[in-house]
Amino acid sequence: MLSFNLTSPHALGLRLPLPNRTAAPSRASALRCSASATLTSSNGASTNGASSNGASSNGASRWPAAEVPPLSDEVKAILEERSIDFETSGLKFLTNEARLRSLAVAKKNKAEGIKAQKGGHKMWTEVTELAELIRKGETKWEDLDLDDIDVRLKWSGMFHRRKRAPGTFMMRLKVPNGELTSKQLRFLGDQIVNLGEKGCADITTRANIQLRGMDLTDSAAIFEGLTSVGLSAVQTGMDNVRNMTGSPIAGIDPHELIDVRQLNYEINDMITNFGKGNEELVNLPRKINIGLSPSRDDFPHTHINDVGLKAVHDPETGEVGFNVELGGYFSVKRNTMSIDGNTFVARDQVVAYCKALLEVFRDYGGREDRQKARLMWLVEDWGADKFREMVGARMGGVTLRTAVEEKYDDVWERRDVLGVHPQKQEGFSWVGACIPTGRFFADDFYEFARVADTYGDGTLRMTVEQDVLFPFIPNDKVEEMKKEPIFQKYKIDAGNLTRGLVSCTGAQFCGLAVIETKNRAMAVVEKLEQQLDFPKKIRIHWTGCPNSCGQVQVADIGLMGGPAKLNGKATEGVRVFLGGTIGENPQLASQFEKGIACDESVLLPYLRDIMIEKFGATPKPGVLVEA
Repeated sequence: MLSFNLTSPHALGLRLPLPNRTAAPSRASALRCSASATLTSSNGASTNGASSNGASSNGASRWPAAEVPPLSDEVKAILEERSIDFETSGLKFLTNEARLRSLAVAKKNKAEGIKAQKGGHKMWTEVTELAELIRKGETKWEDLDLDDIDVRLKWSGMFHRRKRAPGTFMMRLKVPNGELTSKQLRFLGDQIVNLGEKGCADITTRANIQLRGMDLTDSAAIFEGLTSVGLSAVQTGMDNVRNMTGSPIAGIDPHELIDVRQLNYEINDMITNFGKGNEELVNLPRKINIGLSPSRDDFPHTHINDVGLKAVHDPETGEVGFNVELGGYFSVKRNTMSIDGNTFVARDQVVAYCKALLEVFRDYGGREDRQKARLMWLVEDWGADKFREMVGARMGGVTLRTAVEEKYDDVWERRDVLGVHPQKQEGFSWVGACIPTGRFFADDFYEFARVADTYGDGTLRMTVEQDVLFPFIPNDKVEEMKKEPIFQKYKIDAGNLTRGLVSCTGAQFCGLAVIETKNRAMAVVEKLEQQLDFPKKIRIHWTGCPNSCGQVQVADIGLMGGPAKLNGKATEGVRVFLGGTIGENPQLASQFEKGIACDESVLLPYLRDIMIEKFGATPKPGVLVEA
């Protein structure tokens, strides 16, 4: 393995560019070496000099192509009967057994039927063709195939907002580890600057970016532009692996065991074939979230990821590897923390392990009921030991070790990364700014880029709490930076409620949400901070529906959209969750009450009482708080 000198800001400036893409001027030669090289097959055997983590220095650019399993007579007969073209279907890389299970439920499981008929990967090329037809006036978006525009386009990162904003799209990117360069920030600002009020961006709870108000006719230019700056939008929705998360202070954290950015880039490149799309992994039974935690803080919340890799020291070698947790997820029907996967993965096995795990999930995961198709259901069915053995077998007969024991004598409290903090590189600090609910606009992209270039190393980090960090700020420049006008809007010293605020998209743009969240969340917090003093940070999460994209179950106070009554009439309301904790010993919040009206005359005093009674808040001097 290559070693990386991370002692200067110039070692960390840009994320790994994808091969055959125009990279921004380099400040990060150290981190560019391996992720664009030949990667191994899923059995972990090196090819062309690759190590078992999938990296090589010989310049080849992708994982070896998998063989398409030959069609069985039974599958072939069903395809002929249903007039399904195998070459364009989403069934190519499934085993025959998995193909049969998908086809058997295709009529009652709409998603499986859509994938079987035509794979979402076809939209990687068709999206630009459709855009050209619309631009020429040869068709309209209303006339496009419904499954293409509302479902399959999600494989290319385009999400039609039929219910809230018909004809417009949200574009979701891949930003592994949440790191963006100033060049990328400016490009993203350019995409929404002329969209008016509908054009905005959101930081997601996977430290990712979603652009809103996009027009399908512009997609060809946008995809080309994304490629030119080393970004991608492929495989960001539906039954794909979502954005790779890690630590927002990776590489600069005095307490990390390992810098996980390189691994996140390598895993992302394996999943997406370096941003070009990987047909082998586009038909998972359900979406999957993967997070890598390099410190005891567990910044990516591995306990609610399908796959969580937690850095530990290998007692046999002293090297850093990862214990595996499996199965965490939230949904309408079930919310569960991950369980111990009883597996230890060495650093140089991580990428191959993830690839093999995804193939096992693809081939054996449940497809009949989408509410029982997440990875946890397969792990529970098999047990952690069998799951470990099956993944090891897919890696070419590797015997994966069981988890190593972690022992700590102290209690570790998860750190707040907002504000000014010293890096492990002497003379530098990172500066974290609060983006309440993660919503910002084109001018903010430009300002973030300017600040990153002027004071730091030209990069910005996003967090799963929807905030931003600027690394490598020279200590003697911190006070000057804090005076920048952008930090009057997005505060470095945000209040104890504002700095803990997280929100899903809500009903403004999302057709599943039953309440508006982001604007309401900011208004409520602003008024509470005017009325009360808080002894410590309180994390309030809002989510518009039971899918819990706002992750209310990890919050101190979680507010989930639901029905309520006010003066005997139906109105927007919330279910209230209390008691979520994060970090080294997490636990999920429990429902405390339901049917609380969102009207401020009800919700404000309700939350005020909870904060006084349960979180130690006190009325501000001279402020009258009604009983």
